[in-house]
Amino acid sequence: MDEDVRVFYEDLSEYDYMDDDTFTDQESGFYGLWYRPVYTRLNVGWLETGKPYPTGPVPDGFVEKLKAVQRVQWMNVCLGVHECDLCPAGDEPAPEGNGELRIPGDPGTAYAAPFLITHYVTAHGYCPPQVFIDAVLAVDVDAWASVRWPDVPFPWVPGDAERMVE
Repeated sequence: MDEDVRVFYEDLSEYDYMDDDTFTDQESGFYGLWYRPVYTRLNVGWLETGKPYPTGPVPDGFVEKLKAVQRVQWMNVCLGVHECDLCPAGDEPAPEGNGELRIPGDPGTAYAAPFLITHYVTAHGYCPPQVFIDAVLAVDVDAWASVRWPDVPFPWVPGDAERMVE
């Protein structure tokens, strides 16, 4: 792993990794929508070896809902990937992630989580903050899954967001 890349952020600290939020159309893989958020983004689940994190059970249905969100939302997808450095080195390659999730919280707040968060919960026992768990469980995944480009599965996209459509 590149030592210059920061992957750890305290839960519920303010997100500052990227200035803009960018959604990619899953069907084309090319079209994009980007904007500078007017909401506060709070970090959840940015884990790294050697940094403590809370562990424990999560409510029934949480992991399934989180996976469902990941199937419909492509946010800040990068060209490179980040390998889970919590997994022990061995014969099996560590899972990789290259994007993020945005989960709406209270008005004016969205949670910013790495795509590896589901792996962290299921393989490493990570227990996200309760406000994040509640926000994920509140997502209407059916409504998000029904959204078609140029709209995106997230409710707080400003009207002046730029869209790359060709």
